[in-house]
Amino acid sequence: MTGEVAVLGAGMHPWGKWGRSFVEYGTKAARAALADAGLEWSAIRSVVGANTVRCGYPGQVAGATFARALGWQGARVTSVYAACASGARAIDTARAQILSGMADTVLVVGSDAAPKGFFAPAGGERPDDPDWLRFRVLGATNPAYFALWARRRMAMYGDTAEDFARVKVKNAAAGAANPYARYRSPVTAEEVAASPVVADPLRLLDICATSDGAAALVLGSMETARRLGVSRPVRIRAVSSVSPSHPRTALDLPDIATDSAPPGSPASDPFRPSIARAAYEEAGLGPEDLSLAEVYDLSTALELEWYEDLGLCGPGEGAKLLREGATALGGRIPVNPSGGLASFGEAVPAQAIAQVCELTQQLRGRAGQRQVAGASAGITVNQGLFGHGSSVVAVR
Repeated sequence: MTGEVAVLGAGMHPWGKWGRSFVEYGTKAARAALADAGLEWSAIRSVVGANTVRCGYPGQVAGATFARALGWQGARVTSVYAACASGARAIDTARAQILSGMADTVLVVGSDAAPKGFFAPAGGERPDDPDWLRFRVLGATNPAYFALWARRRMAMYGDTAEDFARVKVKNAAAGAANPYARYRSPVTAEEVAASPVVADPLRLLDICATSDGAAALVLGSMETARRLGVSRPVRIRAVSSVSPSHPRTALDLPDIATDSAPPGSPASDPFRPSIARAAYEEAGLGPEDLSLAEVYDLSTALELEWYEDLGLCGPGEGAKLLREGATALGGRIPVNPSGGLASFGEAVPAQAIAQVCELTQQLRGRAGQRQVAGASAGITVNQGLFGHGSSVVAVR
């Protein structure tokens, strides 16, 4: 699919641990997005909700849940689940509806009320569920997986714990200027080094938390944007959705192991680099055209991995790019000027939408102290369990 859609409105609910329903968070984000677009709820012809599977039945019919909370008005409702890529998949579904002519305005909402501590499968015996098996058989929490990737980088490229700490320091500085972030205090490398070890070599401040939060977008056709008098909207130019190719030669959740009997040589297009590559091809842009990037920093070490997967530098050069200051605010290609998951924590259905909210504000020139000067193109990237890879390119 090709073609652009306009971002008419963007809204968020602050991240934190609020102890309330995900429906409340999502409804507030939706109303903020509608207000930003200057549209009444009655003007929306479709609602796409990114599902949460931890909030009971309503969380699994998120489109209808938010339409009901806002007040039934006859709009089409759709619900999407793709683990941590759910928000991007919801955006892609909305885009498809607009470009196909099914709807001219679509509200996209993602919201969650996350558990405290590790994400873990629900109870019960499910030996056919690989996510359940990794907890039951291996005892492998998500931070254990993050630590494997960190150790891999240290062994292959010479990355250090100090490099990982630099990522946290950078993102905390950006998050301190973001009113929606959960953690809004600068952090020093010494504070990272003094925090408890969770999964060696990663410490508590190297790993993102779990959070409550919500984000929403109002998307529309370019014709709708013109009709509303928006002459130069932020435009979503590409949304990629890729899955891995066989054989898998890199560790990945929830499987942990690589393919045991590959049919031949490793795939020529590894999974994570293929996510951004598909978005670049559709958008007609390359990494050299980007003003900023929002990446899925579940851990500090994984952010460095994304630098390379996005083509911002060569393999093994992520830490060097960071040390040069290129990915900090004011650098050549700021990464996670929102503060990233390091400052927000995970609210799974919302985070990919929140990334696009950040691109929207940056491209509009409304990001305040976080503003990337002259921002004209940005990319988001994230990865969900079970082979859900997604990336969004937005331009202005």
